[in-house]
Amino acid sequence: MGESELAELAVLVLWATLALSMAFGAISQRTHFCTMGAVADVVNMGDWTRMRAWILAMGVAAIGFNTMVALGWVQAGNSVYASPQLLWLSHLVGGALFGFGMVLASGCGGKTLVRLGGGSLKSLVVFLVMAVTAYATLRGATAVLRQRSVDQVVLALPSGQDLPSLLTHVTGWPLPTTALMLGLCLGGAALVFALARPEGRQRDTLLSGLGLGAIVALMWWVSGRLGHLAESPLTLEEVFLATNSRRMESFTFVAPTAYTLHWFMLFSDQLNVLTVGIVSTAGVVLGSALMALLSGTFRWEGFAGTEDTANHVVGGALMGVGGVTALGCTVGQGLSGVSTLALGSFIAVAGIMAGAVLALRWQIWRLDRM
Repeated sequence: MGESELAELAVLVLWATLALSMAFGAISQRTHFCTMGAVADVVNMGDWTRMRAWILAMGVAAIGFNTMVALGWVQAGNSVYASPQLLWLSHLVGGALFGFGMVLASGCGGKTLVRLGGGSLKSLVVFLVMAVTAYATLRGATAVLRQRSVDQVVLALPSGQDLPSLLTHVTGWPLPTTALMLGLCLGGAALVFALARPEGRQRDTLLSGLGLGAIVALMWWVSGRLGHLAESPLTLEEVFLATNSRRMESFTFVAPTAYTLHWFMLFSDQLNVLTVGIVSTAGVVLGSALMALLSGTFRWEGFAGTEDTANHVVGGALMGVGGVTALGCTVGQGLSGVSTLALGSFIAVAGIMAGAVLALRWQIWRLDRM
């Protein structure tokens, strides 16, 4: 493969990413898919409909990813989620910060992009604040704080932290068989729970759960199979084309907002190139906008007042810091990470849920005092 063919393949990966991310945005806009809303529905009304959609998407993504592991197409260890170094405190603290922030900001990172596509100027502010604080937590002031605090607490595991690798290490079973077994069992359990009650079988629940879960799995194939070269003709090293992490990536919506802002601000720099994360960020906004326009639901939306503005700014900042610290958001860890069955992803999701519930309880307490 020559240099021109390598560039053509990278462009193909980006076009595939754009198509999948636009589908992600369109489905999310159409079905009102929202993890923050799902948690709020459970806490405030005892309604599990949207939560079942999220769990359904988890199950589908896990089955899809681990089936590809069994086929030899992808490996969890090639992602950022399955390192042998378990940063459990970073996942937990970062997840809690992100969960609290997404309640203040009226939605997680993915929902922010979807709402932005639907005409929300509030989400534009959240996006900018989240992008700046995420970048600072990747490379700036809060990055130093992160590295000198929670990132110092590391649990070294004997293998990758994904459950198939850990079980293979203990039992000696073949990894492909173990991955398929665990993927089908745990993913199947999620599907059974999600579909057990009538609200889990509603049209929008099925569309969002099955559709978004499948899109996350397909994105793993695009990045981990289509865009993977065992040996680059330029460096003679293994490469995953057009990714910021230099590993295979699926959807996540915190760090990519920082990369998107960086790309926009340094557009004329020839070293500044499009990546999977940047294209997926734009694709979700475009897909959501297209669906909103076609369905007649596009509406301009602004802040209600000073307190509303402050809540969204603080929420965006907490999501930027927390999402990078936790290595992902409700999509990045909750769908993409969980699909690899990585321990850190489950810890991050627990932190996100705890932070979100705490924020919702705090909001109820404030309302009761007024």
